[in-house]
Amino acid sequence: MPAKIVSKSVTLQDVARAAGVSPITASRALSQPDLVSKETLARVHQAVDATGYIPNLLAGGLKSKRSTTIGALVPFIAVPQFLSTMQTLTQALERGGYQLVIGETGYAHERESVLVDTFLGRRVDGIVVAGLLRNGAVKERLRRLDVPVVETWDLTDKPCDMLVGFSHVAVGSAVAGYFRGKGWTDVAMASGNDERALRRREGFVAAMGHDVPTAYVQAPSNLALGRAALSELLERGVPTRAVFCSSDGLAQGVLIEALARGLRVPQDLAIVGFGGADFAAHLEPALTTVQIDGAAIGTLAAQRLLARCRDEPVDPPVLDVGFKIIERSSSAGAPLQRS
Repeated sequence: MPAKIVSKSVTLQDVARAAGVSPITASRALSQPDLVSKETLARVHQAVDATGYIPNLLAGGLKSKRSTTIGALVPFIAVPQFLSTMQTLTQALERGGYQLVIGETGYAHERESVLVDTFLGRRVDGIVVAGLLRNGAVKERLRRLDVPVVETWDLTDKPCDMLVGFSHVAVGSAVAGYFRGKGWTDVAMASGNDERALRRREGFVAAMGHDVPTAYVQAPSNLALGRAALSELLERGVPTRAVFCSSDGLAQGVLIEALARGLRVPQDLAIVGFGGADFAAHLEPALTTVQIDGAAIGTLAAQRLLARCRDEPVDPPVLDVGFKIIERSSSAGAPLQRS
């Protein structure tokens, strides 16, 4: 086998020459390996390694009208609650012969439009969104081009195309019901300022039946912002028996700040998070949280996209995966609030 060719423009002809086969045979070995002998396949792959050849997937996609690429929009890649979704989405798509390309929107609607245009320019076969598409022009363009779209981690009866998610308003309402069942009325929130967190607050306030003191933080929330949020609430002199946090990371910060100030959790202050992060069960005390099956969301989103790419019907187009409150020591067994 000749020495590795150093070039940025290695062609299929170079691979064929190195393998001692025709360009047609080399192409077939790479695109339809079952049609060539094992010996020929091995020679072509050795030639690919030796030459550093990278197939032009876009050129192949122009012929087949498939790029075998899916685009994903996420607010922030590092947000823990989306990690399991992206992991199972990647795995399920890979099993179906597709690769995932991720773009970070940073909660900016204008960034959403730019990334969608980039994906369309790369001829992606479908798009997954962590949340709902907000730009009406973007949604109309995707519908007109008949690009399969799965919105996730949210709920609406009018999705762009397909949806796998849950209601954030219902989450807030359920946590308020949990607090009221405990007899807690002096409650507060530590909340991110993103749309989904604000809708959880909306549901929480409506179910509590009165406004709720809230410390807002810049999304994405984290431990440091959680500590700052509880400090703000306490320094305001807000009577607080329990705090609902818009993320588990925020709740972790609230928990640490409470313990640093000598507050007992849950005897003096009960804390509930959101997201079902892996670390929540291992805090001391362990964190009560609203658990979302992010892994299932990723798998179901991939299944729907793959079905659409095969021109198969998807029914139902909207799937509500729900959520559940996982009670742990940060709120379990806490005494009733004294009048």
